[in-house]
Amino acid sequence: MEYGYARISTNRQNIERQVRNIKKDYPNAVIIKEIFTGTKFQGRKEMDKLLKTIKMGDSIIFDSVSRMSRNAEEGYLLYEELYMKGIKLIFLKEPHINTDTYKNAIKNQIELTGGMVDTILKGINEYLMLLAREQIKIAFNQAEKEVADLHQRTREGIETARLNGKQIGL
Repeated sequence: MEYGYARISTNRQNIERQVRNIKKDYPNAVIIKEIFTGTKFQGRKEMDKLLKTIKMGDSIIFDSVSRMSRNAEEGYLLYEELYMKGIKLIFLKEPHINTDTYKNAIKNQIELTGGMVDTILKGINEYLMLLAREQIKIAFNQAEKEVADLHQRTREGIETARLNGKQIGL
């Protein structure tokens, strides 16, 4: 089963762009829509339902890694958990961290020879896996940074408007 997960942070945002992007590549995906404010997974009712419903072999499609999580550590841990359960994760804007890419990194490890060089080959394989994990962590860290930057720019814009005599929040 294919599920598309679209999330917006406030009810002033429009979720349709994410839905359109998912449906363009995955027209049969069941779309799960979530309007949520906050940074934690707790309280994301639709995500919680999806995580209880999804089973091995299913896919979750996200427009971007930032839709899965705004917190890098939580996002990475959820990614690893779902990967280990056999759930396929697809990120339209960051395909380099799709679980199939990660799976291929594991599958394409250098075959051991049975000789003394295996110590080196095991080290290379382990290093390749660490690189794949690092790419996933980098993507979640970048998503978290983008959210923090957006909040900072918003605060600065509000302060600039206030200093220029504009009333904010009316």
